[in-house]
Amino acid sequence: MKARIPNSGGGAANMNQLIRQAQKIQAETEALKADLDAREYEIAAGGGMVKLKINGKKEVLSLDISPEIVDPDDVETLSDVILAAVNQAIRQVEDTNSAELEKVAGGLSMPGMF
Repeated sequence: MKARIPNSGGGAANMNQLIRQAQKIQAETEALKADLDAREYEIAAGGGMVKLKINGKKEVLSLDISPEIVDPDDVETLSDVILAAVNQAIRQVEDTNSAELEKVAGGLSMPGMF
């Protein structure tokens, strides 16, 4: 016994429209990723004593350390403040990237596309 599947008549057209939409989303995503990679973020930690600049590729561009925080007897505090700045910068880049890419995808999940 053969199952009868009704012919909607527009299957190929619907598939082509879906493919065009996916290609449009992919092009928008690629352009957005390039923009996100080029963005720069400035982060301050330790009450502004450590300032870090990072780009969207998570590459540290600059690190400014105020002389007041440099204490040869307390290098651990300086290390902690630098780590806090780096981790905060990475989180900011990742959060921004996720939010911006989600806008383009509109909640659509296509593994491997983003």
